[in-house]
Amino acid sequence: MTTPTLFEWAGGAPAYRRLIDCFYDRVEADELLSPFFPGGVSEHHRAHVAAWWGEVMGGPADYTAEHGGYERMLAHHRGLGITAEQRLRFATTMSLAADDADLPSDPEFRAAFVGYVEWGTRLAMHNSAEDATDVVEQAPVPRWGWGVAPPYQP
Repeated sequence: MTTPTLFEWAGGAPAYRRLIDCFYDRVEADELLSPFFPGGVSEHHRAHVAAWWGEVMGGPADYTAEHGGYERMLAHHRGLGITAEQRLRFATTMSLAADDADLPSDPEFRAAFVGYVEWGTRLAMHNSAEDATDVVEQAPVPRWGWGVAPPYQP
């Protein structure tokens, strides 16, 4: 039996779109994160971020093919000056949005999901600093996996 990707396990593109909509609905109401999106989060932005998450979680490489891949995502975060408090709020809000979107709640999936959120938010915070050093300018879009705990199937 083939182990499903995190993309497949969660329910594919519709699940990740629900996640991103739930996340940005929360962001728009959050005093710490909403300033990054004056006027709200556009449909255009939501669709692009959903494509990113789908690709990262093992789905089709749509973000790379249609939106420029890693370099484009890096460009969106450069110079934002994300603080440690904003990074933590982002991570917490994403975890709550996973609940809102009814993503799988099994510990194996959530451990992998939160692992990516932690890695990605810490990288984004580093890359967003005005004086950021050691920024990797070109890289493939990460392809996140199960890590040490593949999905439990009785």
